[in-house]
Amino acid sequence: MQYIAAGAAARPASWPYRHQVSDRAHGRKIAFAAFIRKALADARATRAWTGSEVSRRTGVSRQTLNRWVRGEWASDPEAERVVAFCEGLGISPTIAFGVLGWDRGTPARPTPNAPPMDPDVEALLRRLVDPNVSDAEKFHIRETIRYLAYRPIMPPNAGKRGKQAG
Repeated sequence: MQYIAAGAAARPASWPYRHQVSDRAHGRKIAFAAFIRKALADARATRAWTGSEVSRRTGVSRQTLNRWVRGEWASDPEAERVVAFCEGLGISPTIAFGVLGWDRGTPARPTPNAPPMDPDVEALLRRLVDPNVSDAEKFHIRETIRYLAYRPIMPPNAGKRGKQAG
C-alpha cells in the first residue's frame, strides 16, 4: 500500500479525505506569500504604513492580506484585489500575476505612470532606507511625516487673519 505524508502522520494513498494540493499550487502560494510579505515590509520601511494603513489605501481587507501572507487560500486571489493591492503600493500588477503564474502579458488594468516625486520627499525616502541613518532619526522623520499627513487642513484664509486686523 502506498502512503502519503499528510501533516504529522502518514496515511494510505487511498485515504478518502485527503486534500490534494499540487506541488505547483503549493509553490505558487509560497511565492505569492513571499511577494506580499516583501510588499508589506517595503510599505512599512519606506512609508511607515501599518497593516491597517495598507488595507485602507489598497481596499484589500486585513483578513485577506493575512490569508495571503500565510498562503492560506483555497482558490486563487481575485485579480481585482491583486491589482488594487499592487496599485495602492505602486507595484506593477504584472509582477504579482507572474508570481501567481497567470498570463503576464495582459494585466487586468493598464498601470498609469507614477507622477514625478518631489525631490525633498525623495531625499526623505532615501534617508529612511539608508542603513547609515540612525533609528532615532528615522523615527523622527516618520513621526513628522505622519503629523503632516494627518493634521487638519487649514482654511485658505487662516494665515490672513492677522494681516486684516492691521
